[in-house]
Amino acid sequence: MLEKIVQLFFVLAGITLGFLYIPELISLFPFYTFPDWVYNAYIGAIVGAVIVGFVFWAVSLWIATPIVNGMRFLEEKVVKAPVTDVLFGTLGLIFGLVVAFLISLPLNSIRIPVIDSVLPLFLSFFCGYFGFQIGFKKRDELLGLFSSSKNAAAKEEAALAAAASEENQAWEKLLDTSVIIDGRIADICQSGFIEGKLVIPEFVLEELQHIADSSDVLKRNRGRRGLDILNRIQKELPIEVEITDTDFEDIHEVDSKLVKLAKVRNGIVVTNDFNLNKVCDLQGVSVLNINDLANAVKPVVLPGEEMMVQVIKDGKEQSQGIGYLDDGTMIVVESGKGYIGQEIEVVVTSVLQTSAGRMIFAKPKVSKREKAL
Repeated sequence: MLEKIVQLFFVLAGITLGFLYIPELISLFPFYTFPDWVYNAYIGAIVGAVIVGFVFWAVSLWIATPIVNGMRFLEEKVVKAPVTDVLFGTLGLIFGLVVAFLISLPLNSIRIPVIDSVLPLFLSFFCGYFGFQIGFKKRDELLGLFSSSKNAAAKEEAALAAAASEENQAWEKLLDTSVIIDGRIADICQSGFIEGKLVIPEFVLEELQHIADSSDVLKRNRGRRGLDILNRIQKELPIEVEITDTDFEDIHEVDSKLVKLAKVRNGIVVTNDFNLNKVCDLQGVSVLNINDLANAVKPVVLPGEEMMVQVIKDGKEQSQGIGYLDDGTMIVVESGKGYIGQEIEVVVTSVLQTSAGRMIFAKPKVSKREKAL
């Protein structure tokens, strides 16, 4: 379409030039060169318009495409440029052309062929160029001059409001399926350790419903437990809960959808899934892991401390015994295999903190009598 417009412009320009100047051109030839009707002003104008219009149309077939390509290239550059660059560059160009026009006014009174015709063109070019460069490169300083203190205060207030809004939005907690089924999230919310709004996507609810409808008894019970936990959070706890229908049709995995939603809403994923925790860390999404919270509130045990432990089974290594604290922390008792089924006093030798939890290594406490023997 643009090429047709360029060709039409060339044809109209050719017709106009032919209509205006062909009669004058014909009049320069002797009368005996052409028939008398050719020298008629109206006929010559029409013939000239047709001939020159046809020539310009033929030329446009060759150069219309390069002109259109150049226009599109220039359009792409202008569209990609920041609006302040384009605005102040244009204002500088207009100012430069106005200066060139004012300088050219006195030159029009000087009747020197070169000065009164060629020099204004050079002035327009150079003043326009320098005006554009000044407006483009000094845009920041010009913005500072035009902006008043009132506008600056308004911008600062808007920035603070935007920052506050973003901060409030960052308090949103997005629950995944595993943490809902786990159930501890309800107790944590009730204790007041979770602030802000809880966001539960519909695709998480669909996965919960699918688990609750499973033919496997264990899965079915877990799914129903998750739905009961959500019902308790909504009805019994003083915390805002939002069910969002935002979905991503191009993503099939529920965990991937949850990470994407957390990015879009600038929220925090709440989970106890170790793999989802790692994915969130890799993609720069904030995450709260219930297991990390549980590990953080476990009692601190230092090497050398003594405690009572019931050894319930043997360990992986030879002569090892395994016991557990009330909070589920595993205790590996060296040389404890012979004490299986007994509650013995042990001495902590070391504590190992892993991503799966805390593990305590201990050994049976040796009495003074045993030492003497």
